[in-house]
Amino acid sequence: MVLADDGGAAISFDGAQTWSTQENMPTAQFYRVNVDNQFPYRIYGGQQDNTSVVINSLALGRGSITTEHWNYAAGGESAFLAFDPDDPRYVLGGSYLGTIEVLDMKSNGSTNIMIEPIQYLGREARDMKYLFNWNAPIIRSVHEENTFYHGAQYLLKTEDMGTSWEVISPDLTRNIDEKQGNGGGPYTNEAVGAENYGTLAYVKESPHEKGYIWTGSDDGFVYLTKDGGENWENVTPKGLEECLINAIEVSPHDPATAYIATTRYKFDDKTPGLYKTTNYGKSWTNISSNIPYGAFTRVVREDTKVKDLLYAGTETGMYLSRDGGANWESFQLNLPITPITDLIQAHGDLIVATAGRSFWILDDLNLVREAQKEVEAAQIYQPDEVILGNWYSRMNGNIENFDGTDDFAGVNPASGMVIYYHLPEDFSDSTDLTLEIRDSKGEFVRSFTSKKDENFKSYDGGPSPEPVLPKKKGINRFVWNLKYPTLPGVDGAYIEASYSGHSAIPGEYKILLTTENGNAETTGVILENPLYEISDSQYQEYHEFMGSMEQELTLMHDMVNKEKEYQDQLAAFLKKIKGKTDYSTIEEAGQKLMKALKEWDESMIQRKSKAYDDVENFPNKFTANYFYVINQSNSSIPKINEGSKMRRAELEKEWDKLKEEGDRLIQEEIPKFNKLVQEAGIGILFVK
Repeated sequence: MVLADDGGAAISFDGAQTWSTQENMPTAQFYRVNVDNQFPYRIYGGQQDNTSVVINSLALGRGSITTEHWNYAAGGESAFLAFDPDDPRYVLGGSYLGTIEVLDMKSNGSTNIMIEPIQYLGREARDMKYLFNWNAPIIRSVHEENTFYHGAQYLLKTEDMGTSWEVISPDLTRNIDEKQGNGGGPYTNEAVGAENYGTLAYVKESPHEKGYIWTGSDDGFVYLTKDGGENWENVTPKGLEECLINAIEVSPHDPATAYIATTRYKFDDKTPGLYKTTNYGKSWTNISSNIPYGAFTRVVREDTKVKDLLYAGTETGMYLSRDGGANWESFQLNLPITPITDLIQAHGDLIVATAGRSFWILDDLNLVREAQKEVEAAQIYQPDEVILGNWYSRMNGNIENFDGTDDFAGVNPASGMVIYYHLPEDFSDSTDLTLEIRDSKGEFVRSFTSKKDENFKSYDGGPSPEPVLPKKKGINRFVWNLKYPTLPGVDGAYIEASYSGHSAIPGEYKILLTTENGNAETTGVILENPLYEISDSQYQEYHEFMGSMEQELTLMHDMVNKEKEYQDQLAAFLKKIKGKTDYSTIEEAGQKLMKALKEWDESMIQRKSKAYDDVENFPNKFTANYFYVINQSNSSIPKINEGSKMRRAELEKEWDKLKEEGDRLIQEEIPKFNKLVQEAGIGILFVK
């Protein structure tokens, strides 16, 4: 048995004796979606039988988005929400029967701003002075400061946050009197406005031209004013039957081009209905020909960067067109099968409102814009810009078996640079790939390969293996975590440290994909975190400080590992000649060299540490202390303090002496010993 309601669904397998939980997936039913320009940007919408909501698009300092990252917003369940995206302190939100408020998000106080506070409950629609849709549109002007529009059967305008309203249009609907009685009659008298008819359902201001405003009604009329409401023209497509104009889109690329998404599901007609005009509504073309029946259309948007790339939300999911609507293909990806009620593009993302599965975000729009169905040679696509941040995500790694959801939390986007590359169908499995990243000066940052390092040794307290590039035929996904190379360890020595390299700083980076059959390259951009108050010089200081310390630590550990190999060879050599009187002089020299190598090694590394907190019993030696400065200087907000500089200076004086001794052993003492044993004809010590 399945029980479905506005809160989700529950299942019983024992005749209703017990039921499964409803708290195992997000089930919010959103009517519309809007976003602001904060970082992280926030998503706004009214949700059926609940409050309106505002929620973060990602959780800073966290791995997922939880209840601490959302709050209610203005209006009620059916609200359109409008605000200044750069300063969203004051949010206008509506509810049914024309109620509307301004919510101060800082104080959580609100002001009711209904055009006239007339109680419409129980009235027939024809007797209402202002006739509002259940989901009455509210938008903010992109051309006039503090100006908002609100749709009844007329278009209303305020320039003072609702203190006063002006009617700037005639009735913009069909105004069919016989359909303006009691809602739900004659069977169920629904008198709260949900079934009002003859209302504006959508309002869209042109982003290109001041005064150009489009409206769409729930009974199928489309109007356009080109002078801010002084004059209106009915530009409804010829022959368009009564329908709900659920969305209007003005092309980001051409002011004369617009799209409407229509639906007649309330007439039991589930035919898709998308229309396009290129001449301000003088003529229209139906562009929904190969969207299947049943997938009735609710919203259409044109990509903000690529002309004729369209996204359509329907009752059964998402569709995409690359040719202005002439042809459509399913664009469901990992979305659940659910009605798509609204779409908005912002901050490089496509944000999706659904009726039953909450909000979804498609992060990687550049891939959608550039991707080809087939390639003849390896190709790399330009990654989306990425902000230097401090969150983490399951999207950072291999997501082949991850559907992008979590039962109890929202999923953060990847915190690194998501790189997509495309391999042809004839790509050989035996061919290796290399991905190399360089900064704007051409200096090396990091490289990755598709070949697993067979010589890598895993041990407690050591570095992690390098990620391996996938190389399946078709499109591959790889996330660079914005870090410089992983630092080397000392085989078998437990060091309480992070081996991660420091973060790359904001700027442009060259990305080169190399195969046996040729190269492909693109660029990626790391943006400054707008919440970090850091100057360019501070970023550069961090990069130079961390880079030089990491370079020195690499030199230290390479030297330690090299001299340990000499120790191991020398130990084996001394074991062979032990007690042989002919080699007593060599054995004595070897023991002396071994003592010097061990003393130097014990100054550099604590080999007795094998587990976490062993340092309490076996104090750190030099490289662990140096490593500690690196880790303490490598913060998510990349600033170098004076204490780090002072401690580094102290340690580098110590390192100068240790390095001098290490070089002396390698360059003088070992060659001297090799000469001695070579003259005796019994081999040499050799390390690559």
